[in-house]
Amino acid sequence: MDLAALARWMDGQGLGAGPLSDAVKLTGGTQNLLLRFVRDGRSYVLRRPPLHLRGNSNETMRREARVLAALAGTGVPHPGFIAVCDDEAVLGAVFYLMEPIDGFNATMGLPPLHAGSADVRRRMGFALAEGAAALAALDYRALGLEGFGKPDNFLSRQVDRWKKQLESYHEQAGWAGPGGIPGVDKVAAWLARHQPAAFTPGILHGDYHIANVMYRPDSGELAAIVDWELATIGDPLIDVGWLMALWPKDAADAPVQPWDGFPAADELIAHYAARSSRDLSHLDWYGVLACYKLGIILEGTHARAAAGRAPKETGDRLHAKTVALFERALGWIQ
Repeated sequence: MDLAALARWMDGQGLGAGPLSDAVKLTGGTQNLLLRFVRDGRSYVLRRPPLHLRGNSNETMRREARVLAALAGTGVPHPGFIAVCDDEAVLGAVFYLMEPIDGFNATMGLPPLHAGSADVRRRMGFALAEGAAALAALDYRALGLEGFGKPDNFLSRQVDRWKKQLESYHEQAGWAGPGGIPGVDKVAAWLARHQPAAFTPGILHGDYHIANVMYRPDSGELAAIVDWELATIGDPLIDVGWLMALWPKDAADAPVQPWDGFPAADELIAHYAARSSRDLSHLDWYGVLACYKLGIILEGTHARAAAGRAPKETGDRLHAKTVALFERALGWIQ
């Protein structure tokens, strides 16, 4: 990145003076870029799209900045928003600045306090459920997020949207088709028949799971929910379904080690329910939808691998996850 250009833009925003120092690239996600630096005694984190922009990269940055700005002052833990640059000429893309987070990603390894206490790990699981409940409880209109999403017919659009996505993979030469995905048509038909009749619109994160939060280093509490690129206005129970779909059945399948102490899936859902006024009578539907959606997303890499556009090993591994997700969905259906 052109740090001199960044400094000139910050001058215009009144964000410190002098050179940028201690610039370091941060890990986090696989697409967008994170850069931490210091200016005039203050630390910043810059987030921008990848160097090779996708079609919606700049709009995604604008949306992320908007939702983070709206969350200021709420009880939802999030990165503090500082400023957004809409001028793509400054760094070649839209970017925004946020406050650094004093926390860690549990899937990258636990610090001694968390690794050494099952009680702390149990609290980590419940804090994750509380983060989703706190987000779902917000009034998006009062926060200025009217028009941030399209809640009308939100649920009825889901199955067809992802069915078309799956069908598009036929464009990848060599893909064997959806026949290797167990119950793909059965799951879609069940979702169409059992769709909840109504929901209360709210903010949803869109990719809510343990890898997209950071924990405080001194406790099992959330430091921040991160990676807001899929946030929108719709049915916040989508986030709960995502947790259900990705919550491991046992320690061998867990994204965090050690896993003992973390609550079981039913405990996690009960903890959410105790903090939510939403109708949870169709919660299995949201879990099945999450399996359907995520399984189809992962199958896309398998299809690209079949066409030689992604590593075969990666494609095979993600196809196996797709199969596991659909098997989980079929179990809930039955």
